[in-house]
Amino acid sequence: MIFQHFALMSRKTVFENVAMPLVMWGWNKNDIKDRVEELLELVGLESKANSYPSQLSGGQKQRVAIARAIVNNPHIILADEPTGALDSKTSVQIMEILKELSKTRLVVMVTHNPELAETYSNRIVRLKDGELVD
Repeated sequence: MIFQHFALMSRKTVFENVAMPLVMWGWNKNDIKDRVEELLELVGLESKANSYPSQLSGGQKQRVAIARAIVNNPHIILADEPTGALDSKTSVQIMEILKELSKTRLVVMVTHNPELAETYSNRIVRLKDGELVD
């Protein structure tokens, strides 16, 4: 799950935030290190591994949240307004990452931004007041 407001642990480093699901699953330290480093490189944050969320921009926080969401290599990613708290330039960067991820897994995104949906989605389902309208 990718949350609109990141849901990062403020007292954990970027590395620790991404690693948390693997720690909880009991992965060994070497495998955790390899996987987290791979994902931080994927989202362009390898140089921020030892930083804390308070030291990151909104776009960087969202990229950490994406790395954490895919650390277990899930088949489905749920993204709740993943660009809602970001400027338009950063939103495009985040959407490009999600588009790339959608090549190998299902990405379900909720957004109020029809332009982003039209540009980046393969299928759009529109709801109004909880009812399917399109």
